[in-house]
Amino acid sequence: MNSTNSDSDELALLRQAGSSALADLFTKYQQRLERMVSFRLDQRLSGRVDPSDVLQEAYVEISRRINEFLGDPKTTFFVWARQITWQTLLTIHRLNFEVQKRDAGRELPLHWSAHSGATSVSLASKLVGDTTSPSQALLKTERATLLRQALDAMDPIDREVLALRHFEHLSNNEVAQVLGIQKKAASNRYIRALERLRVIMIEVMPDDQ
Repeated sequence: MNSTNSDSDELALLRQAGSSALADLFTKYQQRLERMVSFRLDQRLSGRVDPSDVLQEAYVEISRRINEFLGDPKTTFFVWARQITWQTLLTIHRLNFEVQKRDAGRELPLHWSAHSGATSVSLASKLVGDTTSPSQALLKTERATLLRQALDAMDPIDREVLALRHFEHLSNNEVAQVLGIQKKAASNRYIRALERLRVIMIEVMPDDQ
């Protein structure tokens, strides 16, 4: 069964079975949605916000708005559910950092916001990997900063394509839907972004190549 038929079957099932089908579909895509949340969750909230909590809130919102999707399904259910989950995560970021800002009485960097820098922060964090010793942690911080600066210089859509394909594991068709671009353009941008990333990694992390 091709993806188009599968998407149509999911839509028909949602219209026929209602909330039970919605729960089953959400469970089907839960791991993929959790991957997105884990990738994009600001590290400063680690230990305070669990991806499962984000998904729980997202499911409530998806349930509330499911009729909007069924009335005019412009994308697949997964892409739509991912967008709702992403919006839920943004809201959680905003609420947490507004509280921190009030408590600390100072400005906080808006890595959690919808601007393109948020993707650079997430990418840089994943690319430098985990460290253990204090010296490694310092090197990781320095490299993450350099990586983020280099990634910020990339075309924003190329950078987002890279994140969606390489770290969220979305298909090319799904990337095109998420970003509202043609499938061929999404594919071309991914190839270009991978080459740019290769150059960046050689420049910033030569010892790891």
